[in-house]
Amino acid sequence: MALGAALWRASIRHQPTGGALAPGNFAVVVGLLLGAAIGNKAVFLLERPDVALAMWQGQPVWPGQSIVGGLLGGLIGVEIAKALTRQTRSTGDAMVWPIAVGLAVGRVGCFLAGLHDDTYGLPTALPWGVDFGDGVRRHPTQVYEIAIVLPLGWSLHRARFATPGAAFKVFLSSYLAWRFAVEFIKPVPVAWPLGLSGIQWTCLVALIVYLPLTLRALRPAP
Repeated sequence: MALGAALWRASIRHQPTGGALAPGNFAVVVGLLLGAAIGNKAVFLLERPDVALAMWQGQPVWPGQSIVGGLLGGLIGVEIAKALTRQTRSTGDAMVWPIAVGLAVGRVGCFLAGLHDDTYGLPTALPWGVDFGDGVRRHPTQVYEIAIVLPLGWSLHRARFATPGAAFKVFLSSYLAWRFAVEFIKPVPVAWPLGLSGIQWTCLVALIVYLPLTLRALRPAP
């Protein structure tokens, strides 16, 4: 929902005529929503192959969601839709602040859900550790993320870059790096090679692809 609202805002802001319902813009919105829906389930199942196996065996389980998957899937869906409708303008920068707010609001919900949401951190003796209901104080990683994404999103929203789309690229690369790092203080449901979680491998591969594009967008204009 946050991603859809963000792109809706972006399309209206950058399209003087036609608005979000113009054919090209509508295709981008559809691409975003479909990509995000597919991505958030796919990356969750990569994170939890045990759930994927249970679904394959016909057990009554329901897959969760992955914010990282939603962002990456939405990005891919948007780029495919823009290619099909031959759009070249960047829509990402106007999405940065709405996405940051959406992430923060979502993490408030994760925090309030406690142990049922599986987004909490490892046990800690630090004074700000939170007991989510089982008597164990854990890293409130949901709060950490709110403290990261809101200042990051606001600063990039206010910044002015020479290259259109640079703010979004910096935001997404920074978020992927953050998620890779914070997973080290969260339980790993299923360990992949090198002991990394599925989310960490997703972030790592995405950064290998996306970080060079981000650095290129930050180069000064000749």
